Amino acid sequence: MVYVTQGLVEALLELAAEAEPEKVTISLAVTPAGDLSGDVELSPETPVFTHFYPPDAGGSVTAVFGIDLSIPAGQTQGRFVSHPQGPLQVTRSDDLHETVIVAVPPWDDDSVAAFDRSGRRQSLSRVDAEPPTELL
Repeated sequence: MVYVTQGLVEALLELAAEAEPEKVTISLAVTPAGDLSGDVELSPETPVFTHFYPPDAGGSVTAVFGIDLSIPAGQTQGRFVSHPQGPLQVTRSDDLHETVIVAVPPWDDDSVAAFDRSGRRQSLSRVDAEPPTELL
C-alpha cells in the first residue's frame, strides 16, 4: 500500500496540467504518519508521501556540474511522473524509484496510480492530513 496526502496529489496534478504537453518528473519525500496532523488512522511509523522537490530547483547548478545538488541524497523515497499522452503505467523512459506515482489526463483523482520500481501496480490510498510545518 502506498499512502499519499490529498494535498500532495492535488499539487502534483496541477503541476502536470500546467506542464502539458510536456512530461514532468518530480522527486517525492515521505513523513511518518505519526508526525502528520489530522485524523490519521495509520501506524505512527507508516511512511506517507507528503512533500515534493520542485523539478526546476537547482537547474543552473545541475547544468554546470552535471549532478543534482538540489535534492539531498537519500531524502526521496518516490517519484511522480506525468504521461500527457498516456499510458497509466510505468514506461521504459520513466525515471524510476522504489515507488513511482503516475498521472495521465484529465489530471483528476481517477487518473493517478502507484507502481513499484518494476512496474507492478500498488494500492494507492489518499490521506486527509497535513505534514508538520517546517521552518527554513
